Amino acid sequence: MILHCVFLRLKTAMTNDDKQSLFEAIAALKQLIPGILDIKYGPNVSPEGLHGGFVDGFAVTFESAEARDAYLIHPEHVIVGERIVSSTDGGLAGILVFDLNL
Repeated sequence: MILHCVFLRLKTAMTNDDKQSLFEAIAALKQLIPGILDIKYGPNVSPEGLHGGFVDGFAVTFESAEARDAYLIHPEHVIVGERIVSSTDGGLAGILVFDLNL
């Protein structure tokens, strides 16, 4: 299994409703793309203060590395991915991705 962690530095102009809509679009990918076992999202709740400005994020659990790789190029992911990039401060610079083998 793969845990695909994505940390976001969203634009300050985004409202809570905008954020919720974005995360709901991400969560909906579970029903559209095979191999996704779970999707969780929300704000960083760590008390350490080491977020580096990445205060929102989501994690996708995939059944395999192959499922993750298929997700990356899936048309529905591409659409949501473009929305994510346009919602972050600095485009791709506002996104940090970290994948773990489980």
